Amino acid sequence: MIKLIKNADVYTPRHIGRADVLIANDRIAAVEWDISGFDGLKGVEIFDFGGKKLIPGFVDAHVHITGGGGESGPASRVPEITLSQLTLNGITTVVGLLGTDGITRSLENLLAKCRALNGEGITCYCLTGSYQYPTITATGSVMRDICLLDPVIGVKIAIADHRSSGLTGNELIRLGADARLGGLISGKPGIVTIHVGSSGDMLDLLFYTLDHSDIPIKNFIPTHLGRSTGLIKQAAEFVKRGGTADFTADDGREECAADIIYELVESGIEPERLTISSDSCGSLPRFNERGECIGLTYATPATMMKELKRLTLEHNMPLETALLFLTKNPARMIGKAGVKGEIIPGADADIVVLDEEFTITDVFARGVLAVANSKPIIKGMFE
Repeated sequence: MIKLIKNADVYTPRHIGRADVLIANDRIAAVEWDISGFDGLKGVEIFDFGGKKLIPGFVDAHVHITGGGGESGPASRVPEITLSQLTLNGITTVVGLLGTDGITRSLENLLAKCRALNGEGITCYCLTGSYQYPTITATGSVMRDICLLDPVIGVKIAIADHRSSGLTGNELIRLGADARLGGLISGKPGIVTIHVGSSGDMLDLLFYTLDHSDIPIKNFIPTHLGRSTGLIKQAAEFVKRGGTADFTADDGREECAADIIYELVESGIEPERLTISSDSCGSLPRFNERGECIGLTYATPATMMKELKRLTLEHNMPLETALLFLTKNPARMIGKAGVKGEIIPGADADIVVLDEEFTITDVFARGVLAVANSKPIIKGMFE
């Protein structure tokens, strides 16, 4: 199936201005100033967006696709995410993972949900492991999970959190080495996504790992790094050493991810080393000084677009720079540079259309129109 998008203001995410985009099946075939000769041809759909902004689909590298929560008992389990929750918010690629609950939220369920989302039309990868160490696996080892299970691209672990297992520096080195070797053998990124909690040791364990091993820094992805001023400073240090720092969208802090990233970029931090993820369907519990859960809500995919608007409309950051944090940067981080997060020939046809108010009007996922006129065209089976 051929689709031709005409008269769009294209961000690749680099702003190239008015251009046409040709889609062949699920890939972008061409991006040129004027693509003509397709009028009236059978099997060709033409979309004229009249100057609306065309941006890459968002790459959300931290989504609890099977739901998170559970800190207040079984009734506090967050529901699974739905396809249209993602597409309506411009998210066309996700990385699914477990959270606090690695017992009732199994890896088997995670893999099944990951495959379901792929079958429904978007692109989904996932991580083995959870908060706990020794971490849970499906095949008996992190290396085998990454090597043998197609959607698995890395492992998840938690540090600096009263819900984590208090692993040691040497244990994190071992986990990182297993993920890296599994990635090398399978041709995957072999990332270690690290949930960073609110404890005072912050990224100390990660810096120990970097200082006492030769595992490349690109294999470690610390997230939730906007929890405190001290943690933000450590995140800046991590980035200066060559790492990528992930910030959670609209996590309830007075200073949101957009504010933090804007300040980091203004201070000289490379924009290419920063990402934003939603933590969708992950629980947002509040604990008192005795460690008791006194409140609980959960994150939603809508926060990604909120942060993009804050960066561009409140901080006047150029859209082509702000898009990096939600598209090209996380795509590179998960080993999909040139495939996801860009509107370039050869990339997957994941495209979002914005009107002048920065409202999402249309979404293409792998070349299929998933959202039109701000309404879902494709839904999950039971939506």
